[in-house]
Amino acid sequence: MLSRRLLRVKVMQTVYGHFRGGDSSLQQAEKELFHSISKSHELYHLLLLLILDVRDLAEKRIEIGLNKKRPTYEDLHPNRKFINNKVIQQLRENKQLLKYVETTGLSWKNNEQYIKDVYKHILDSDLYQHYMLSDDDSYEADRKFVAKLYEKVIGQYLPLYALFKEESIFWNDEAEFVVSIVVKTLKEFKEENGEEQALQKEFKDEEDREFVKTLFRKTILNNQDYQALIRKFSRNWDLERVAYLDIVLMQIAIAEFLEFPKIPVKVTLNEYIEIAKHYSTPKSGTFINGILDKVITHLKKENQLEKVVDRE
Repeated sequence: MLSRRLLRVKVMQTVYGHFRGGDSSLQQAEKELFHSISKSHELYHLLLLLILDVRDLAEKRIEIGLNKKRPTYEDLHPNRKFINNKVIQQLRENKQLLKYVETTGLSWKNNEQYIKDVYKHILDSDLYQHYMLSDDDSYEADRKFVAKLYEKVIGQYLPLYALFKEESIFWNDEAEFVVSIVVKTLKEFKEENGEEQALQKEFKDEEDREFVKTLFRKTILNNQDYQALIRKFSRNWDLERVAYLDIVLMQIAIAEFLEFPKIPVKVTLNEYIEIAKHYSTPKSGTFINGILDKVITHLKKENQLEKVVDRE
């Protein structure tokens, strides 16, 4: 489910915690790494469940209106377009989602106020208003609406991100990305797939799982060798004053250079520069780029980089 970049971030966070904490074994740290990835998958399902609960709340509001002692014309003639949305109904019947919920017990039961708040936020949006007034009741129109609803409305509702931070330390930095995965999922929905529509798996494939495991283990096990290499090419820098996260990122990058011949050097270099820009200091990207360039030159000279594919 997670992109390679987010998998790298997960490795970075776990390696950093392992060396800074100092108490956990390699096996314990690796277990935490995979638990962190599993929590991202959980958040993905929680976000999918959100629209189902919002839809049910909308239906309850319609029923309340119909049962008023003095209902208005609008109460008696409700617009059911949203609660009849074909994609939301398809999601409700999805076998993978139902199985996940049955196995984990995942729900919004303890945060029902957020369902009400998100529903109000949706009602106030232009996207919802235009959808409800549209005469297009096709499956394609319903699919586009739900995908845009997550992207433009739900995904922009900041109180939701505050909730995720409170609920799990593993959701602090990735909720926005997981929303994008939900959007991607919904864009791939097809009417003919019905309840069998595929959802995102925890890992795209076994190769991604092995990528995470190898990258993490090699970084930990070769920690001293990688740090020595970094020190060798940072003589003009006082490493004690360099952000420790930058050193961790360079160690992981070196592990990736050496252990994954199918990943081009340039791809690895760019990935860790971008991660540094987002997670470390403003100057980290430039610093990491300068040091890793020297490391790459050295590894090539020593014939230690055996790249099958390199698009440099």
